[in-house]
Amino acid sequence: MEEFKPIRNPEIKYTQLFINNEFVNSVSGNPSPTLNPRYGEKLLRADVDLAVQAAQAAFALGSPYRQLDASARGRLLSKIADLLERDVNYIASLETLDNGKTFAPHGSIGDVLFSASVFRYYAGWTDKICGRTIPVDGSYFSYTRHEPVGVCGQIIPWNYPIVMATWKIAPAVAAGNVVILKPAEQTPLTALYLASLIREDIVHLCSGYVRLVTFTGYCALMFRLCQAGNFYRILCTYVGKLILQASGASNIKRTTLELGGKSPCVIFDDVDVDSVAAEAQEICMTNMGQCCVAGTRTFVHENIYDAFVAKTRELAQNRKIGDPFDSDTVNGPQIDQEQFNKILGLIESGKKEGAKVEVGGERHGEQGFFIKPTVFSHVTDDMRIARKKISVLQIFGPVQQILKFKDLDEVLRRANDTQYGLGAYVYTNDINRALTFAHGVQAGTVWINSVNHVAPQAPFGGFKMSGLGRELGEYGLQNYLEVKNVVVKLDRKY
Repeated sequence: MEEFKPIRNPEIKYTQLFINNEFVNSVSGNPSPTLNPRYGEKLLRADVDLAVQAAQAAFALGSPYRQLDASARGRLLSKIADLLERDVNYIASLETLDNGKTFAPHGSIGDVLFSASVFRYYAGWTDKICGRTIPVDGSYFSYTRHEPVGVCGQIIPWNYPIVMATWKIAPAVAAGNVVILKPAEQTPLTALYLASLIREDIVHLCSGYVRLVTFTGYCALMFRLCQAGNFYRILCTYVGKLILQASGASNIKRTTLELGGKSPCVIFDDVDVDSVAAEAQEICMTNMGQCCVAGTRTFVHENIYDAFVAKTRELAQNRKIGDPFDSDTVNGPQIDQEQFNKILGLIESGKKEGAKVEVGGERHGEQGFFIKPTVFSHVTDDMRIARKKISVLQIFGPVQQILKFKDLDEVLRRANDTQYGLGAYVYTNDINRALTFAHGVQAGTVWINSVNHVAPQAPFGGFKMSGLGRELGEYGLQNYLEVKNVVVKLDRKY
């Protein structure tokens, strides 16, 4: 197995906007700070501006990019995958520095390698996107073309920066679109480095096959992208209502949203408590709980509830908190002061409403945004930590709530009693019960006896307030394609 070694102080090579395949200063010259969450210190001052005009020119009819063969786009995407794998140590170190996630196969290393696999998967799709011939009535020849939407504005969050950038860029380019990407201002560094790899990739093949604009102030860019008349698609994670309002007020852009949720993790009494407790905690606390499909509502059958709580408490007490570059660290810091304060505030609300703190419930140390892994028992559905209003989604921190249930019908009703529906988990050795739950729960992905395994080939997205559309897999391409029907009048029918 290849050994990955962290670069504890990676050189920050790119801090500007990426426009017309060049790194440039913003027009305004106004910078935005990027923080190291391990220490809460500024890493650099990143230029802030909105510069999107080049994208439309890149997509114009007759442009070099539009004339590129589909198979050539596939080679471009495949080369990006190669470059990500070549620089995995540096990119993973940069991600850990900027985001605070652990430098580990299940952390930043895994994120970079997964991103490479997504680029490689969509590289295979570029010359397999095709239309159909349709046997219409009369003397007509009717066929469809699947054409790129055009300029795609893409807004991504800070919890999985390189992964989210990849999820947006790879299928969009595979379908022949031009991309304008806005990373979160908290974590722009790996997106900027990805832009440098794109520039390295295209230099010998096609100048300007994609125009990538990186970050700016969050709300400013969000509304400019959504209101601009020359954009045809917006893809966003979070702030979905505002995105829809702004998009509809301009040219009714097609919109894809992934908005997180309050994912239930349901555990029946026919499982091995020790092994399932470990998986359930990982489902909840991976990436310090900063995961859109974190199974924060852990429903445990009453017959094993006490044993499960005891094992979960033991596991949480043994989670190593500290420097995310250390190989034995499991929990690093939260992303920033704002999230840190929100999580601690929700923990306090759980205490006040009567939930029992089994372990944690407070900050760790005096420096950085570290929170002790927290486990609540005796949680009820009406508590704020278990049932959140639309204005705020999940806790998004290392906080696990353990609720008790009696039977399948009850837990299915309670699992669905939320405005969200991104993911769900069920643990049982009864396949009939597992499938009954999977078919009845209102969620975009259901994992049976599994942690949250996500694959490039399979769709990802949510029900209800958890979003619109799907990402990844063949379904993810549909976001980026328009279907055109071409009808030809024939002299006679054969």
